[in-house]
Amino acid sequence: MSQFLQVMLSGLATGSIYALVAIGFTLIWQSAKTVNFAQGEFVMLPAFFVLVCTKVLALPLWLALIVALAVTVVVLGVLFKKLVVEPILPSGGIPLTIATMALAIFLKESVKEFYGAEAQPFPPLFPSQTLNVFGAVISLQDICNLVVALAIVVVLTLFLNRTRTGRCMQAAAQNPAVAEILGINVRRMVLYAFLINGALAALASFLITPVYLAKFSNGEVLGLIAFIAAIVGGFNQIRGALAGGLLIGVLDNLTATYVTAEYRAALPLVLLIVVILVRPQGLLGTSEGRAV
Repeated sequence: MSQFLQVMLSGLATGSIYALVAIGFTLIWQSAKTVNFAQGEFVMLPAFFVLVCTKVLALPLWLALIVALAVTVVVLGVLFKKLVVEPILPSGGIPLTIATMALAIFLKESVKEFYGAEAQPFPPLFPSQTLNVFGAVISLQDICNLVVALAIVVVLTLFLNRTRTGRCMQAAAQNPAVAEILGINVRRMVLYAFLINGALAALASFLITPVYLAKFSNGEVLGLIAFIAAIVGGFNQIRGALAGGLLIGVLDNLTATYVTAEYRAALPLVLLIVVILVRPQGLLGTSEGRAV
């Protein structure tokens, strides 16, 4: 029982970070109707911003995190929208999707070229102590990661559902034409979605990199798992992205502990196939009609 509790909490902690990245997929889909295949690299990059601030600029960690967050929001929020999305979006979703794939390769190879291919240690944000809970040895870092990630999701949900700006963002995502008629600045709402996505990517990077180290290739696996989590939970629902991330995190740990660790990388793909066959809109997603 103690081992099961330990595995569950560790899986929830990892899954909550997957959920943050998956929510970014959902936000970009709702605002630009495209899949951002550079999302994993968006999470990889802020960690190197922090390392540059701490090692090159000699900034304290707390200030480096703030600077890295601000730079990430500008680069992966504002510049991504202005330089990549806006020029290509009129051409349709497929060219933009291909552009995000090219951006992912560019970001990954740029970090590899300018910072190196070796994994770099990342300063931990929380103590590395362990706690004994009902006989289970649980990492304090896992508990803090879970609490922080879930708190971010709760704050984001409250912002979208309880504030005027959040409701305007949802209206602009659901029907831009009607939103314009109602006086909503749709372009500004879309920009807000990109800014939030950049912030989520940075926060996810700060939480997960102390565990997996900073490496140029981190975005490959993380982006794929988060993409699958968004589909499994429901690509058009933030709560679906949260559920998908937590589910994959828990199942991954349970499989590695009680079945085999050899095929744990295939678990998300198997889960994706099962969900698509049984419930194509995702576990918590809603069906979207389309005129043909």
